[in-house]
Amino acid sequence: MAQDRTSRVPEDVLVHLRRARDHVDRHFREPLDLETLAAVAGLSTFHFLRLFRRAYGRTPGVYLSERRVERAQDLLRGANLTVTEVCHAVGFSSLGSFSTRFREITGESPSQFQRRYAADGAPRIPGCYVFMRGLTERRDAATEEKPGPPDPG
Repeated sequence: MAQDRTSRVPEDVLVHLRRARDHVDRHFREPLDLETLAAVAGLSTFHFLRLFRRAYGRTPGVYLSERRVERAQDLLRGANLTVTEVCHAVGFSSLGSFSTRFREITGESPSQFQRRYAADGAPRIPGCYVFMRGLTERRDAATEEKPGPPDPG
């Protein structure tokens, strides 16, 4: 189905939309607005919004909140952090909006989700390590820069 949507967006424009989507994936913790993402794509704000929705079946704001909730799920499963700490670590500024969006996407509250995994999951990563090591950021091997050749000097 996504193929049908993307086929309605010209290929030369799709490259710009992917740039903005990749920006969201890398910077989901930061405050991102429509104007910023449109600028990353090099398109006018409302043209960007229309094309993004056509290509991906959701608005950039919905896509951003889905990425944040996805990352929050990872942290709630594996880190010893409170729901409030996870909320802020993934870029939400309000616990209420985080909990509401989390429930809309997963069907359960962040606390319920965390309790379910705490009962039968692996030992959890201490929260201080999560923040010290930057583990709130997902590093995807496909997008991470590869190290260059060693410096001969």
